[in-house]
Amino acid sequence: MKSNVLYLGDTAINQQASYLAGIMSYYNIAFDYIGSDEKFSLEKLGQDTKLIIISDYPSANFTPEQIDTIIERVKSGAGILMIGGWESFTGLGGDYGKTRLSEILPVLIKDSDDRINQSDPCLVKKEIDHEILTGLDLENDVPVIGGFNKVETKDSATTILSSQRFKACYGKSGFEFSLYKTAPLLAVGEFGLGRTAAFTSDVAPHWVGPFVDWGSSRITAQADGAEAIEVGNSYALFFKNLIEWLCWNKA
Repeated sequence: MKSNVLYLGDTAINQQASYLAGIMSYYNIAFDYIGSDEKFSLEKLGQDTKLIIISDYPSANFTPEQIDTIIERVKSGAGILMIGGWESFTGLGGDYGKTRLSEILPVLIKDSDDRINQSDPCLVKKEIDHEILTGLDLENDVPVIGGFNKVETKDSATTILSSQRFKACYGKSGFEFSLYKTAPLLAVGEFGLGRTAAFTSDVAPHWVGPFVDWGSSRITAQADGAEAIEVGNSYALFFKNLIEWLCWNKA
């Protein structure tokens, strides 16, 4: 029996993938894994697969026929999630805008390098209430991210979270902050019977930044073959909620 989630990318299970793998293990979410340097194999995509996660996994690892199969699976009820990174969306080696997968994602992918490396404060803003945000306090406990892929939400999709980029300076009255850029951080949509999502920052350092420590308490977790992680409880709950929401379908 195949697992409910097929997780692709984030280098290797004992490297950056330790974060999302650790979260899924902590919440008893069964998954199969393919590393960033491995070609995609349809043998990993079982009939029980409810969600495909693509995170820092180059599009060159797919054949066009494999992408067609994934599209049909989403149309039939599987979920799909793309998480940001240098090999996601366009990035430095993602190039997903040149594939048919861009047709089903809830965001428009740029033709050129879309990486935003942010040294100024970049805060997360809740745009709407949504069940993915259940149990998360984004009014009184606002997290910060370190970078993201710049995309646009499609007219048919919904922006749940945005990244708010500020310029910071120190004046006579202390620190001063001015908002100068806003971009989608979490967008969701539907394709056929399946749910789709794009989270444009990373799940692992460095882009995830202080978001990895978001929450009032800490959890520790470790997936088989992975490094142990210690992260904020709200960070872990966010990805758990996102995965579970995407695993639902109309079929």
